[in-house]
Amino acid sequence: MSAHPWLHVTPWPKKRLPDDELWSRIERTLTLENMGVLATCGQGGPIASPIEFYAEGLTVYMYPQPGSPKIKAMRENPRISFAVHAPMVGWASIRGAQLFGRAELLEPHGPDWKRGMTIYRWEASALQLGRTVDDPPQGHLLRLDPDKVVYTEHWLRRDGYAPRQIWHKAKAN
Repeated sequence: MSAHPWLHVTPWPKKRLPDDELWSRIERTLTLENMGVLATCGQGGPIASPIEFYAEGLTVYMYPQPGSPKIKAMRENPRISFAVHAPMVGWASIRGAQLFGRAELLEPHGPDWKRGMTIYRWEASALQLGRTVDDPPQGHLLRLDPDKVVYTEHWLRRDGYAPRQIWHKAKAN
């Protein structure tokens, strides 16, 4: 006997969550986690690496290392994917989101950069690196306002919903 018998039911449910509840679950995931994997595609192929992020709604802000291959790749091809997930302790706990959209590299000290730096919590990293918290880092800030989000949560199966849900910005407006 399993602690979660609904995990054994096949085929998996296909029912969609209401859009407002799906948006809320994605937003909650982006609030509870602050590490994800940013994937870009440059001339040498795909590059995916872990990066700290902070979100406002479904918009995420990241501070890519200045001069990194990721910055060059995003300038050549701004289409990116960003994935975040909760720690897994079993199938019932699987939860994560993969965001798709165009990278926006915000110029230092511009109005969007200044606003983004109020969301991106750079101060803790500055302290860990022995830097002052008087001035934020001076590089580009990456903003991703996703066009599409693929959300996965196996706990949804317990209530008869598909474990994979897709949110589209175009349909939400």
